[in-house]
Amino acid sequence: MPQNEELVVGLVSISDRAATGVYEDKGIPALEEWLGRALMTTWRAETRLIADDRTTIENTLVELVDRAGCHLVLTTGGTGPAPRDVTPEATLAVADKEMPGFGEEMRRISLNFVPTAILSRQVAVVRGHCLIINLPGQPKSIRETLEGVRAADGTVSHVGIFAAVPYCIDLIGGPYAETDAAVVKAFRPKSALRN
Repeated sequence: MPQNEELVVGLVSISDRAATGVYEDKGIPALEEWLGRALMTTWRAETRLIADDRTTIENTLVELVDRAGCHLVLTTGGTGPAPRDVTPEATLAVADKEMPGFGEEMRRISLNFVPTAILSRQVAVVRGHCLIINLPGQPKSIRETLEGVRAADGTVSHVGIFAAVPYCIDLIGGPYAETDAAVVKAFRPKSALRN
């Protein structure tokens, strides 16, 4: 892939109440703000605000990957144990490969803050040349999961999951994405680094 190819990121907020206008969606703005600080390469967002409905979620993910050409899709919401929380099932249904390390690490990061992190069922998968990750629903939790846990002096005490995302995108055939190390330092083996 060319180094200057634009990274296309799907941002999907999954909430019955936000989708029907009962309250304002905070997931997509939080993701856009964080990615705006974290990514140093050219990128653009494809945003979708949808209800907690498995068919709608599946169709949205397929559309973002297969037709909109997303290299990365981040979902927020619908990962708990409640009957309407079906984001993981919908994500797994459209997957070519599951990436279990992401879900394990997201729960581990969140356990630094709340014991209920074990109730989260977030998953990550690959579909074609796209990585799809289910994130938590709260803006603060989204940032902590992506960026990591910081000590009082601002140093990172627990690396966030986004450190592994650019290299994963490389491996599945997407564009080379670079991050601002002050927000989250992308990790690649030396053999995969570009000047």
